[in-house]
Amino acid sequence: MAVGFGDTSQDRRVRVLGEPVDSYPRLAPEVERGSVRRITVVGEEILRRPCREVTQFGTQELSQLVDDMFATNQVAEGAGLAANQVDVDLQLFVWDITDDWGVRHVGHIANPVLEEVPTEQRRLVEEPEGCLSVPGPYRVLPRLDRAVVRGRDKNGKALVIEGRGYFARCLQHETDHLYGHLYLDRLAQRERKAALREMAASKDEMLARRAALARKLGK
Repeated sequence: MAVGFGDTSQDRRVRVLGEPVDSYPRLAPEVERGSVRRITVVGEEILRRPCREVTQFGTQELSQLVDDMFATNQVAEGAGLAANQVDVDLQLFVWDITDDWGVRHVGHIANPVLEEVPTEQRRLVEEPEGCLSVPGPYRVLPRLDRAVVRGRDKNGKALVIEGRGYFARCLQHETDHLYGHLYLDRLAQRERKAALREMAASKDEMLARRAALARKLGK
């Protein structure tokens, strides 16, 4: 079972799949093993439909996909990445993110389901949010400051991942992806159009930066 967020107030150890570890490398081992894949961008059909459930666990194919997603997320300087963002139709996402309290969270989850947060615990926080499939723009967006996601790891083991603040935002954002939703969908039409114009202006620069980081990592 994952360690709840309340346990992180004094314990600053890295959380891997929700569990604290005594030491962890700067680059996740998956990054070292993985290859960089092309990141899909808004307008591609795969980003607009619900993904298929993962039904086969413990396979080399699934392990390689997780590794590749970590490598791709690393060179794109992302906090998280969903499978349909590398053109794979599966309910799977990865994360490598440091939360508001300085705790690093690293992991992956298949077939994630967001738990309903009780009304008395619901608190919306408005903060900037971006997306690797919308390279460039960030927009202020309300999200719940607490999220709990249930699913399975690549070997089929049950997972419960809890996050607050920025990590909670990441869990919600990536789960949205797997149901065909982008953060742009939560914006007013005028704001959405402005973000797309900004993306068009910055896209080439962002892609060049990713390519340079990939070369630096030997990917």
